[in-house]
Amino acid sequence: MYEDKTLQCKDCSADFVFEAGEQQFYAEKGFENEPTRCRDCRNAKKSARRNREMFNVTCDGCGGEATVPFKPTNEKPVYCSECFANQSAN
Repeated sequence: MYEDKTLQCKDCSADFVFEAGEQQFYAEKGFENEPTRCRDCRNAKKSARRNREMFNVTCDGCGGEATVPFKPTNEKPVYCSECFANQSAN
């Protein structure tokens, strides 16, 4: 049913193969769009997200130290993971 398909990466313009097995995986997961990036560019994008700047803060719930992936402002409280989970549960 599925056949290998050659696509062009939107980041580096290189051709890459969208393999039949990958197409089947996408269909099973309900993904409707084909990949737009080659494997190297997808991995680079994921890596960039993981390496984003983190900020040390004091938790407004327990007063402990926490690290968050955004620059906090004084407009909203900032919580550590445990206090955030407790806030979300309530």
